[in-house]
Amino acid sequence: MSVPARLTPLLDQFDWACERLGNRLAGPFVDSGNGTEVAAPALTDEEYLWEPVPDCWSVRRRVAGPGPGATFLTGAGAWGRDTAPFPHPTPPPFTTLAWRLSHLAEMLALRADHTAGGHSMTREDYRVAGDAAEALADFAASAAAWRAALAGADDAALDTVGYCTYPYGSDPEDAFLSTVWWVNQEVLHHGAEIALLRDLYRARRGQA
Repeated sequence: MSVPARLTPLLDQFDWACERLGNRLAGPFVDSGNGTEVAAPALTDEEYLWEPVPDCWSVRRRVAGPGPGATFLTGAGAWGRDTAPFPHPTPPPFTTLAWRLSHLAEMLALRADHTAGGHSMTREDYRVAGDAAEALADFAASAAAWRAALAGADDAALDTVGYCTYPYGSDPEDAFLSTVWWVNQEVLHHGAEIALLRDLYRARRGQA
């Protein structure tokens, strides 16, 4: 199937954003944006779970229970991600790199399922990664699943309201092209947050 012309720039943007974020986390280098390679050491478990301020929301072992201000740990498996039912705490809690990467991977996996899968996956079904290597693999797999779902969309699908039935957003009320745009901005803005956390972690340790 040929890619609709309207989708091509959004696909290119998604691919570039995921590639930059993946390289920023896995290393050994990342494109600075102008073609210059900048060193990017691979994410460690210590950095993945680093809490730069008190009372962070993060991913935690289920047996430890939720963190400050959270009421439960969402997800499946031995680890979960801090959360609370709506309305969320105000001001919003600061979230760790682990929380943000888990959120991104979960969102991509669930939206892929609710677009081209069984349309049944929930946050409680998503297995939360407890270490850096697993989290990086999960993000890559989730991004690939969402891209495959996009590749199957034709022009009619892009205009279809509710083509994606993802239950944790406005997707059932939106044309699919709007959902695609929204997912891209999620990857871009959370990717930027993750990159800043990496810079802060490096500065904290006095590294160049």
